[in-house]
Amino acid sequence: MNNPLSETKTCALEAENLSKTVTSPAGPLTILDQVSLQVSHGERIAIIGASGAGKSTLLGLLAGLDLPTSGRVWLAGNELTALDEDGRAALRANEVGFVFQSFHLIPSLTALENVMLPLELVHHEHPRDTARTALRNVGLGERADHYPRQLSGGEKQRVAIARAYVVQPTVLFADEPTGNLDQHTGETVIEILFRMNREYGTTLVLVSHDLALAKRCDRIIQMEAGRIKLPSPAGMESGH
Repeated sequence: MNNPLSETKTCALEAENLSKTVTSPAGPLTILDQVSLQVSHGERIAIIGASGAGKSTLLGLLAGLDLPTSGRVWLAGNELTALDEDGRAALRANEVGFVFQSFHLIPSLTALENVMLPLELVHHEHPRDTARTALRNVGLGERADHYPRQLSGGEKQRVAIARAYVVQPTVLFADEPTGNLDQHTGETVIEILFRMNREYGTTLVLVSHDLALAKRCDRIIQMEAGRIKLPSPAGMESGH
């Protein structure tokens, strides 16, 4: 049998036979069923599918936020599924960025302090200056001292993008990043997300219901009932 770790040296991310089963009132419920995939360094992939298809569950497993019932995940050459909770958290701090639909900014911290937080977790030498540069890079240099309650939805998401990219992660996970934004604001946010992806060379794993957005990625992975239905190039209609 090949050593999967040797195969992941050219991959930013790899999943092997991932399954997730939970207990429900009706008995065991399989949310994810034998999912395998490989994502190259710098690749942009979109995971699409209807609600309940398993997209966010897959994202959580790939990021090490949850553990599968069975199967394995490698991130930046490290087997996430072999690590304990502290080990997974340490790996995420250095290798992973997140952008969520609901922003997940800390209300008691300013925009600058929110962006500084991941830098401080990895003991960065100049967290304040680096965070200020990151905020300027998303057009929010003048909003550094504002709290989340003083920012619009689009501004909050731009702070979240700055926070996600500030540690120059190997992989950035974005779960419905425009879901709470109007179309114009969402387009602005997506342009920033893709621009910073190009500048940093980060691998981007994007979950979305929006096929038009997904087609801007290098590859589309369509989920249906906990399985990958059809990986397809971004220029093709899903399911064809």
